[in-house]
Amino acid sequence: MAYDSNYAKYVDHTVLKIGTSLETVKRFCDEAKEYHFASVCVNPCNVAYVAEQLKGSGVKTCSVIGFPLGQNTTKMKAAEAAEAIENGAEEIDMVINVGRLKDKDYDYVLNDIKAVVDVCHPKALLKVIIETCELTDEEKVKVCQLATEAGADFVKTSTGFGKGGATAHDVKLMKENIAPGMQVKASTGINTRAICDEMIEAGATRMGTSKGIYIVKDELPE
Repeated sequence: MAYDSNYAKYVDHTVLKIGTSLETVKRFCDEAKEYHFASVCVNPCNVAYVAEQLKGSGVKTCSVIGFPLGQNTTKMKAAEAAEAIENGAEEIDMVINVGRLKDKDYDYVLNDIKAVVDVCHPKALLKVIIETCELTDEEKVKVCQLATEAGADFVKTSTGFGKGGATAHDVKLMKENIAPGMQVKASTGINTRAICDEMIEAGATRMGTSKGIYIVKDELPE
C-alpha cells in the first residue's frame, strides 16, 4: 500500500513537547491542512495561533487541559478549558486525576470531568485522557463508566508523558465500557500504518500522533 487519504480523518496531528517553537507549530498546521487531518493538538498557549492558522481549512484546533499530570484543581481545569475555547479550540483533551481514581474517590473524578464537559458543550468536544499505563483493567473500566456518566465525547488512552502508550487491549476494553455514541482516541506509539490499523480494528476512531504523514503514506518513520 502507498498513499491513502482515508487515514487522515483519524489523525490528531500532535505537537506538545516542551520547547515547541511557533515555527514548529506552524509546520504542523501546514501539514495538517495539506493532508486534511482531523485536528492539530497543542498546548493552551498555542491555541489562538493555531486557530488562526487553520481558519477555513476544516481542520480542528485541539487543546490539552490539566496536562500532563491531571493534578490541577477542577476549577482550574474548567477555567483552562473555557479560555482555550474562547481562543478557538473546538476539541479539548483533559487529563483525569489518576490519584483520586486510585483513591476510589469516584465522585471527585466524575465531578472533575463533568465540570469540563459543562464548559465544553455545545461549543467543543471533550476527550478524557485516562493514562492507561497507570491503571489496572478494573480502574480503566471504572473511569470509562465515569466519563460516560459525565457526558464526555471520547475517552483517550495516554498523554505521551507516562511510562507507556496505547495498546489494542486497552482500546478494546475502553470501547466496550463506554456509551454507544462515545468514541476512543488511541494516543502515544501510533507511529506506523500497521499500528494504526491495529487500533482501528480494536475500536479507535482517532489517533494522537506526530507521525500522521507516515501513516497516510505508509512509510516507516525516520
